[in-house]
Amino acid sequence: MSFNLIITVAGIGILVGVLSSVLDSSGRKEMAQGVTIIGVIVVLYIVVQSIAELFTLVKSVFNLY
Repeated sequence: MSFNLIITVAGIGILVGVLSSVLDSSGRKEMAQGVTIIGVIVVLYIVVQSIAELFTLVKSVFNLY
């Protein structure tokens, strides 16, 4: 796991938090909830890609087919 992954996930979290807070305070609660859900989906996609790379690395290290 690289440090860039942690920074990327944290950056997305901060961005989603700020957007959600701004939209919530302006009275657009549904849109704020949508932004939060989209942020979670994007972070999960990034994490799943990293886990797939990890499994590929473990497979190649131990010569598993």
